[in-house]
Amino acid sequence: MKLGRVILPNDEYHVAAIEEQAVRVLDMSQVENCRRLSDILHAPDPIGLTKFLIDRQFAPVAIEEVRFLAPVDQQEIWAAGVTYKRSQQARMEESEEGASHYDRVYSADRPELFFKATPQRVVSPGEPVRVRADSDWSVPEPEFAIVLTPGMKVCGYTVGNDMSARDIEGENPLYLPQAKVYTGCCSIGPVITLGGSDLDLGSVSVRLQIARGGEQVFEGETTLDQLHRKLDELAGWLGRELDFPNGAILLTGTGIIPPDEFSLENGDHVAIEISNIGRLENPVIKG
Repeated sequence: MKLGRVILPNDEYHVAAIEEQAVRVLDMSQVENCRRLSDILHAPDPIGLTKFLIDRQFAPVAIEEVRFLAPVDQQEIWAAGVTYKRSQQARMEESEEGASHYDRVYSADRPELFFKATPQRVVSPGEPVRVRADSDWSVPEPEFAIVLTPGMKVCGYTVGNDMSARDIEGENPLYLPQAKVYTGCCSIGPVITLGGSDLDLGSVSVRLQIARGGEQVFEGETTLDQLHRKLDELAGWLGRELDFPNGAILLTGTGIIPPDEFSLENGDHVAIEISNIGRLENPVIKG
C-alpha cells in the first residue's frame, strides 16, 4: 500500500492512499490524534488504519490530476554514505587527501551518517533541485530511503535524490556539509510504500536517468542487494544517541554515480525510479 500528500484539482490538500491509476482521499477526522501522514506511518498497523480512513464518500481522483507534495511532515532527513562499493570507489577517486578515510568507513562497524535536510527544505516531486553556483562538478545520487518511526523502526520506503557537489567534497572531506547541504539539495517522493525491514533487497532495482535538451545523456541501474549495510543496522546507528520524536527519513546511499567527466547543467531533468516503490522526477537549476 502507498501513501502520499497531494493537492487536488480544486487546490485542496489531502493525505491519500495511492492506487495504480487513482488516489483515494483519507478522512483524517475519523481517529483522534490522527491528522498527518506521519500519524499513520507511526501507528501500530498503518495498512489497517489506512483502509479504515479511506473516505468512501469521496470519488477516486485520477492520478494525473493531482500534484504530489514531498511525503514529509516534520521528519528530519538524514543520509548514509559509502554504503555501496561504487560509492566507496567514487569517493576515493574524487578525494586524494581523504581517500583512505572512505576506504576504511566502507568496512567499519560504524557507518557514515550525516544530516541532509530539514522538512521545509525538501523539494517536492516535479519541483527544481539545485546545483550550487560555486560547483563545477555536481551529480544527483539516486537513493532508496527508509521511513523511520520515533522508535527507529522501518515503516516504509520512498525515493530520494541526494544532490552532491563532488568537487567541493573532493577538495577536503571537511567540506562534506557544504557539498551535501544547501538550498534545493534534496528531493523525496512521490509516495511512501508501507513496509518493514524484511524487504527482499535483491528484488528491488534502482534506475537513474538524466536528460538534457530532450535527449538522454546518462542512465544507470543497480539493485538493493548491493547495499553493504542492513536497514536495521543503519537505523540503529542513527538512533543510537539521537531522539527523533517525529520520526526520520534516512537515505541509504547510492550505487549509481555518473562518470567523472559528467556534471549536471542548468535545465537537465533527473528521473529516479525504484521498482514497486515509485518514480521521482525533478528539473535541475544551477545557481
